[in-house]
Amino acid sequence: MPPFQTFEATTRPADGPPRLARLRAELARRGLHGFLVPRADAWQGEYVAACDARLAWLTGFTGSAGFCVVLPDAAGLFVDGRYRVQARTEVDTAAFTPIDRPETRPGPWLRARLPEGGKIGYDPWLHTADEIRKLTEALEGSGVTLCATDNPVDAIWHDRPPRPAAPARAHPEALAGTPSADKRAAIAAALAAEGQRAAVLSLPDSLCWLLNLRGADLPRVPVVQAWGIVHDDASVDVFADPAKFAGLALDPGVRVAPAEGFAAALAALGGPVRVDPATAPEAIARALEAAGVAVAPAPDPCLLPKARKTAAELAGARAAHRRDGAAMAAFLAWFDAEAPTGGLTEIDLVRRLEAARAATGRLRDIAFDTIAGAGPHGAIVHYRVTEATDRAVAPGEAVLVDSGGQYEDGTTDITRTLLAGPGPAPAPLRDAATRVLQGMIALARARFPRGVTGAHLDALARYPLWLAGLDYDHGTGHGVGSFLSVHEGPQRLSRTSDVALEPGMIVSDEPGHYREGAWGIRFENLVAVIEAPAVAGGDPGRAMLAFETLTLAPFDRRLIDAGALDPGERAWLDAYHARVLAEIGPLVAPEVRAWLEAACAPL
Repeated sequence: MPPFQTFEATTRPADGPPRLARLRAELARRGLHGFLVPRADAWQGEYVAACDARLAWLTGFTGSAGFCVVLPDAAGLFVDGRYRVQARTEVDTAAFTPIDRPETRPGPWLRARLPEGGKIGYDPWLHTADEIRKLTEALEGSGVTLCATDNPVDAIWHDRPPRPAAPARAHPEALAGTPSADKRAAIAAALAAEGQRAAVLSLPDSLCWLLNLRGADLPRVPVVQAWGIVHDDASVDVFADPAKFAGLALDPGVRVAPAEGFAAALAALGGPVRVDPATAPEAIARALEAAGVAVAPAPDPCLLPKARKTAAELAGARAAHRRDGAAMAAFLAWFDAEAPTGGLTEIDLVRRLEAARAATGRLRDIAFDTIAGAGPHGAIVHYRVTEATDRAVAPGEAVLVDSGGQYEDGTTDITRTLLAGPGPAPAPLRDAATRVLQGMIALARARFPRGVTGAHLDALARYPLWLAGLDYDHGTGHGVGSFLSVHEGPQRLSRTSDVALEPGMIVSDEPGHYREGAWGIRFENLVAVIEAPAVAGGDPGRAMLAFETLTLAPFDRRLIDAGALDPGERAWLDAYHARVLAEIGPLVAPEVRAWLEAACAPL
């Protein structure tokens, strides 16, 4: 089986500054004082096709979130806490200035840079309506205005790769749990109840979920890049290269037309038409409004139904995690034997873990580019090793490994921080790792009423760190799809989440702590929201929810201060390790089983 992940010699384009100069010349020709270059493509996904990687092509920054604001005398690269270290190592800082967000936002930055005002261009296919509205409000009264335009980056990118054309494939109904016709009928009923004639589906994972399809247009995310319109009669129009759907037996009422017909189809709709201002490109609402079609701003109608996994999808997730846990056990046993010799590098870890997953015979792709950060690289939250950055794993240092697999029956995502023995962990590392683990356990054990959001629960994972004056600059958990995107909304565990958690939702539980230049710690399990068992003395009229842990892999006990755990935490960890051994032990080779028995022994 060929490798799923490749390693570039470098991530910084040698001609980044010349590309920036050509873009500035193109902006001047158009009478623009600046331009917004986002990471996003027209579908607003985490991964983009090579032809849509404009931010990486221009700047060299390869993170999955961020944007650049190009002005005549400055180019600000805005990144959040996950990518601050990475941005400063990947880009030519003489040409591009990394800027921390949300501490600095583009509106005030533009006001300060353009005190006399100016016209800032943007591609309306690459920004949501919410994004443009917020930036417009932030610039009000400054003399700086936003101007929608065709993309000037495309005009100077002469060797731009072609658009992907991978075929779509049917996703088995036995794994989906619900026929596409039933899903479409439910969405149509929801539209009719709101008095809406149709909804535009701009997210490929929504369209694939609705039609029980999967694809291969993007790395790591098994989707078809297409546009969709679902009507109040439960029919769906799909706009993409029809060749992608050749040979598929699509349900009656599902029509496929070339992507070039999407704009005309929008103009021909009868309103109101539902469009999600948070996920759809602004160009869609613009096209409808220009045609006189009433727009009903509302969330994508597939988001919540897709997030509430069916019984079949949850069963598939459990099976996928058992399979993935066995692959992780084989990798961890190998790491424990080899790391103390000092002969491993980060790329060795990635290749070995990928091979362990591939050996299951069920892996369709990795879920994201594997993070294997040794020592100081572990502090780069979304570090991706390259041939240029590959670092030897030194005995005695911490190694952060964050990885996942795409299996047809489920998507996995697991992080473990490991100690490259043979000696004990330094006290500061052990203390921080224990606090991170305590936060993870606190969330895993949580019981909460219906209506609670991720914002309510986020502090549970941070509290043990806060007690020591520590924290982390990323969310505590994200939603996860069912053989779809490993990062799926709308649910998440975050200070800003306002979406109530519901049974069937899958989220990650992944607190962390990072010391720049030294090490990074993150522990991550995936959990499913379930109905909580009744407890003695509880209010029988108040429905409570809880989490079922899906991920099955041991924690590195050398990083855990058992004496710092309270009895409940210790009991949870011992019970978890006993479950790992019981479910994974029968699936691994005898030598791995022996290692697993030691790794899962009670504290």
